[in-house]
Amino acid sequence: MFLRQTKTMTPPASGTAPATTAHGRLTINLGAIAANHDILSRKVGPACQLAGVVKANSYGTGLDRVAPTLFARGCRRFFVATPAEALTLRQILPLAEIAVLGGGLPEARDDYIRYQIEPVLNSLHDIALWREAARQIDKPLPAIIHLDTGMNRLGLAADEARTLIADPALRRGLDIILVMSHFACADEKYHPLTQRQYECFADFARHFPQARKSLANSSGIFRHQDYHFDMVRPGMAIYGLNPTPEAPNPMQLVVTLEARILQTRTLKKGETIGYSATHIFNAPALTATVALGYADGFHRAHSGKAKLYWQGIPCPVVGRVSMDLVTVDLSHLQAPLPQAGDWFEVLGPHQSADQLAESAGTIGYEVLTNLGTRYPRIYREAL
Repeated sequence: MFLRQTKTMTPPASGTAPATTAHGRLTINLGAIAANHDILSRKVGPACQLAGVVKANSYGTGLDRVAPTLFARGCRRFFVATPAEALTLRQILPLAEIAVLGGGLPEARDDYIRYQIEPVLNSLHDIALWREAARQIDKPLPAIIHLDTGMNRLGLAADEARTLIADPALRRGLDIILVMSHFACADEKYHPLTQRQYECFADFARHFPQARKSLANSSGIFRHQDYHFDMVRPGMAIYGLNPTPEAPNPMQLVVTLEARILQTRTLKKGETIGYSATHIFNAPALTATVALGYADGFHRAHSGKAKLYWQGIPCPVVGRVSMDLVTVDLSHLQAPLPQAGDWFEVLGPHQSADQLAESAGTIGYEVLTNLGTRYPRIYREAL
């Protein structure tokens, strides 16, 4: 028995479908990224450096496209979370200044030295490891010192900070180019911890007059000009999330996500929909099944709470969100009604990532960094 040989086409290497066949479309506006950089730059003024936080693949929007966009606007210092992210960024931007917030010593030490990447030193142990690296190569190494002023995650504790200040030998061989800390509550306009953190950091920073100082994140930029120091480190605001939750968003929309309708269906009163039959219709209804689910970053917590938008009109999600599908109630719409093949707005001008996040009891960061990989990224260069 012989099998007939047939010619087959090699599929794409990644799991992302072409834009023409995809069930979702993710559009990222690089023009808005550039505009947001400029909004923040004007806010802090020319004496303050704007560093770009591009961890987690630039908050899910694509490091390979976002980092060059920021660099073209004059951003030279970038912060990432891990050594692997730093090495990827070094390939993209050979001339950028790159720092790793999560340390990574001692395993990544040789890569840091070879590719001119600075670990953020979060403890006296980190400082000792980096100091020993400088001794071994017989050359001073640039150092970034992180002070914990109240977040209680990473950074030198108060007793470590006092020890570092009191003993110059601990800094031997290090060129301390930056001291930094991180606000815990700057997104809450009147939270008292923000001012206490500022005062603690200012007291520590005065012992390093040769170093630049950095405290403010996205929200901190908008709270008080004293928080700006020499460098600010915006993350979420670059990507269009609202740094001032108590007020209208001053940033430009960056991310638009659309999902395709696969089928529409008419249901009778008393019928249910989805897993566990969690939604029962108390009247005849028209629904749409949409190609969107938690495999695409649309959380199960959105079940029965979130909305998708049809031509600017909110349509409630009914029943459980499943892995690949979500069902939406269309009963309140007027003709012309959406049909299979049409697109719902998931994120866009009518629903920001912050607003969608509210329906899942989370924040916009989690929405962006969980954006799925099955739909193609479409990049726009202009607003």
